[in-house]
Amino acid sequence: MVSSEQRRKQLAREKYLRQQQRRAEARRKGRIRNASIAGGLALVLAAGGAYAAAGGLAADDKKADKASAEPSAPPTSKAPDPCEKPAKGEPSEKHWKKEPKMSIDTSATYTMKLETTCGDIEIEMDAAKTPRTVNSFEFLAGEGYLDHSPCHRLVNQGIYVLQCGDPTGTGTGMSKDGKVQQPGYSIPDENLDDPKVKKGTYPAGTVAMANRYNAQTKEGRDSGGSQFFLVYEDSQLPPDYTPFGTVTEGMDVLKKIADAGMTPDPQTGNTKPNATVVIDKATVRKK
Repeated sequence: MVSSEQRRKQLAREKYLRQQQRRAEARRKGRIRNASIAGGLALVLAAGGAYAAAGGLAADDKKADKASAEPSAPPTSKAPDPCEKPAKGEPSEKHWKKEPKMSIDTSATYTMKLETTCGDIEIEMDAAKTPRTVNSFEFLAGEGYLDHSPCHRLVNQGIYVLQCGDPTGTGTGMSKDGKVQQPGYSIPDENLDDPKVKKGTYPAGTVAMANRYNAQTKEGRDSGGSQFFLVYEDSQLPPDYTPFGTVTEGMDVLKKIADAGMTPDPQTGNTKPNATVVIDKATVRKK
């Protein structure tokens, strides 16, 4: 017969093994999340595919390990969709061979308005510090490039961001034939020495570019395209992503989206927002 002491030790070991399995699974999910973010941060969060940032978000690994010590799983359960149905229209398939010529007034302030299915978000863009980034968005918005595009990634652990700007909705930014990295051109990193992010924290309300930079290999600089991320809570990230704007209206919209949670997408490796977040129309205007 098994003694009570032996039974106690057996139960304790089984509990320990379950804890180790949960922690290992949490670390695995953390690595997948960080790798996916960056690609578009392929980026984050990035501009290209696999949060480019597999290496770029490596700084978040410690947070993933810390989270793994908790027995509960990441909050990915479905919640009621708080957003409306998208307006009629199809995402853009346009692409261009060259970055658009500078046409903005770098001494002026520009505002980008995102009319989304979840509510309007307004972003004040810094043309003086990020002229080529602002010029690119002014061009893309004028071409309707962001219209009808879904925001394809939500991250609500370690970092707190919503990523948008890929008309394909996959985070890879690749055209249907797989030959063109949309929008077809890339723009340089700008404003990486901004004091707001230099210390490793992107404050809530920050809007920054995703890219394909890999901090481990030091490759992928100046690879911004059309993907960007909106920070809805202070997030610790290395200063590798161009901060080009600040949310002036719509933080409540981001909170609503975040509260609805996210769901892992095994096909893309992304964590998709449960909310149906689609940019019905994007416009840029000079103040």
